[in-house]
Amino acid sequence: MDLFKRDTHEEDESHWLSVSDLMSGLMIVFLFIAIALMRHAFVERDKIKQVAVAYQENQVAIYEQLKREFEPDLSKWNADIDEDTLTFTFKSPDVLFKEGETTLNEQYKVLLQDFFPRYMEVLKSYRDSINEIRIEGHTSSKWNSNTSERDAYFNNMQLSQGRTQAVLSYIFDLETSSTYRDWIKLNFAAVGLSSSKLIRDEAGTEDPTKSRRVSFRVITNADIQIKRILETVE
Repeated sequence: MDLFKRDTHEEDESHWLSVSDLMSGLMIVFLFIAIALMRHAFVERDKIKQVAVAYQENQVAIYEQLKREFEPDLSKWNADIDEDTLTFTFKSPDVLFKEGETTLNEQYKVLLQDFFPRYMEVLKSYRDSINEIRIEGHTSSKWNSNTSERDAYFNNMQLSQGRTQAVLSYIFDLETSSTYRDWIKLNFAAVGLSSSKLIRDEAGTEDPTKSRRVSFRVITNADIQIKRILETVE
């Protein structure tokens, strides 16, 4: 009887020992899985960081080259370049279009003949990192005294869209654009923003004159690259 109990006790100990070994083994397996997942996460994090650094470097390089190229002209054109958004803005509505019209003024045509070939020359080195060039049209919130706020918004939307299309059509047909036309078709967009991005003074009051403007905005493809990395992680 004592021998039977001793054998049973030894079998129980052997059983619990094997279960303990199994659990230890599983813990080691889970540890290796966790380490592998962490390593993968760190690798993907580093990839995103590299894209972000490259984006910032490109952003700075594009801005500096645009500024270097156009700085002597900014004051006479009443234009500026926003470093954060890479937006080149022409701010003289009287030079650009007649009030309420989409036909380019002759003065604006002459300006674009000078500006656009130089603009493309700067950007051609960065084509691989550029997703889109947006020609953005902006208006004031005004239309006329008999127009509702809603109708004024949509009338100005049509006006701003027509103006950006007129600008795109004009620069596309320039003789100096002949070598860029395929790239322009793939990467340029004419966007009318109506009065959605008004310019206001310090008191928050709309400045109708400054609100009427046309901008060329560079949009890089960093967000697309980051999205692709995230999709591979998922």
